[in-house]
Amino acid sequence: MVLFGLCWAQPWKGVCVVVQLRICVPGELSAVTLKTCRDQRGTAEVALLPGTSVVPQGDVIEVLVARESVEELLEKLEILKISDVGSIAMATPEFVLSRNADRAERAAPGDGADAVIWDDVTRQTGEDSRLTWNFLAFLVLATQLAGIGIVTDSPIAIVGAMAVGPEFGPLAALAVSLATKKWKLGRRAAVALGVGFPVAMLLAALTAWLSVPLGLFPRDALDKGSAVEFIYHPGPYSLIVAVLAGIAGMLSIIGRRSAALIGVFISVTTVPAAGYVAVALVLGEYPKAAGSALQLLLNLVGIVVAALAVLLSYRMITRRLPDGVARSLRRQRSGSRNQA
Repeated sequence: MVLFGLCWAQPWKGVCVVVQLRICVPGELSAVTLKTCRDQRGTAEVALLPGTSVVPQGDVIEVLVARESVEELLEKLEILKISDVGSIAMATPEFVLSRNADRAERAAPGDGADAVIWDDVTRQTGEDSRLTWNFLAFLVLATQLAGIGIVTDSPIAIVGAMAVGPEFGPLAALAVSLATKKWKLGRRAAVALGVGFPVAMLLAALTAWLSVPLGLFPRDALDKGSAVEFIYHPGPYSLIVAVLAGIAGMLSIIGRRSAALIGVFISVTTVPAAGYVAVALVLGEYPKAAGSALQLLLNLVGIVVAALAVLLSYRMITRRLPDGVARSLRRQRSGSRNQA
């Protein structure tokens, strides 16, 4: 597990962003792992707890490192195959008062707020991309809210549906899958979207079909919806808003700024469009259903493409581990295993 958190240095020194790693490693790889962590630029502290790991049997190494240096260190640990024989653990310290951490943050290249930790991005999006009862429940509830907002011409209900909708998680996971070639993540996200939206739309259509004979709204309800007609009138700005939302959403995931995601949720028209398709089909408004379906497609594609562009941009500017360093680590690992 890898511990991610803020290191708040003394007030006169400013704020530094650090990550705490807890590494369980077999004894034969302890020395090379310890050296790798100690030599990493941006490392503030390294602690060795020999013989404290029972399963796997070996040592525990704790490292405090500037966030900018985490991805490079994780690459090195991956070459050493630490996760195959041990573990790299994650936790979030509330804050750390440390001059060493402040110096390590200054020594590390770049800025911690801009650093990408790919395993963390994959983990975050992976957690939100599964087809679960919780995901289905939120998507169904959001689509029902959208349906109510549509037939009552209520922008407030539409905004509520946007905020409740959980669809950004799988969309972000699709982008991460394409950027990192982790196809299992992409398949899982596609299943969540491919099952979730049809189920939510079917239930919204069923609700609308039952509501008409009960007199909850008239059959011409969609003719009066001037406040929500933007849903079935997709245009250039539909795609522009989706692209901007995709960029903002992925940046908020990378920078771990969860508050910004609320703005992303209420700026895209995915759930309202899905709800409009369902209601319009029940009421026989097929042109409006087609327009809403196009709106849904534009939003889904725009978000994924924009999020993918952000990830690819970060890929281009992220420093890769030199081949010489990788070869040296492989030799050290082989030597350590042979000596054992």
